[in-house]
Amino acid sequence: MSKQEIPLERSGGCCTPISVAALDSTAAADGAAAFKALSDPIRLRLMSIIASSGDEVCVCDITPHFEVSGPTISHHLRVLREAGLVDCERRGTWVYYWSIPERLTWVSTLLSVPETAGA
Repeated sequence: MSKQEIPLERSGGCCTPISVAALDSTAAADGAAAFKALSDPIRLRLMSIIASSGDEVCVCDITPHFEVSGPTISHHLRVLREAGLVDCERRGTWVYYWSIPERLTWVSTLLSVPETAGA
């Protein structure tokens, strides 16, 4: 086993890129849940529709973009919500979704590569 000390990043708040410090097990599990949620093409597309709207989006406006059933869309939205990537509110018959910018920043920071001084 290597005696090299590996810096660990504690979860919570904004994170350090994985190219700078290793994640602790909690942050790794949290990140894996977010990446797993985004690993499905339908969920990634749902996320892009919601995040690019700049505001909340009614599920009634999302569903026509897909050739899958409403319950399937609801399932995928639930996975995104459980991963903390979106939140929602029911208003009467419809549910409105919006992205969580802090969570998207956290996910993107994980994979960011710090600029080097000479670049």
